[in-house]
Amino acid sequence: MEIRNPQGKIVISNHAIASIASRTVTEAYGVVGMASRHLRDGLAEVLHRDVRNKGVDVRVSAGKITIELYVVVEYGTRISEVARNIAGNVKFAVERAVGVPVEQVNVNVQGLRVSDVT
Repeated sequence: MEIRNPQGKIVISNHAIASIASRTVTEAYGVVGMASRHLRDGLAEVLHRDVRNKGVDVRVSAGKITIELYVVVEYGTRISEVARNIAGNVKFAVERAVGVPVEQVNVNVQGLRVSDVT
């Protein structure tokens, strides 16, 4: 993504936008972690912290950002509410950090996990 102004230009990589989005997602209530885009044997795999950006797909078109998120949600939470909160939080965080409108945030729930209760 490239932003031009009288002083010059600013280039923001999709990877930087994905980092903002993934950090925001992992801080949301009800989220266990980021998931791979592809299900393996019908099971969602929670990504490790160092590769969690792989659970985010960023597309920039006509100066607007579209973000696809792949998440694993805590069993027992209301999935629709968790997804709505994720979408709103990511939209706000990216727009605030980048200064460019986010057209869409699509949340794909790849699986549910039960937390270890000890």
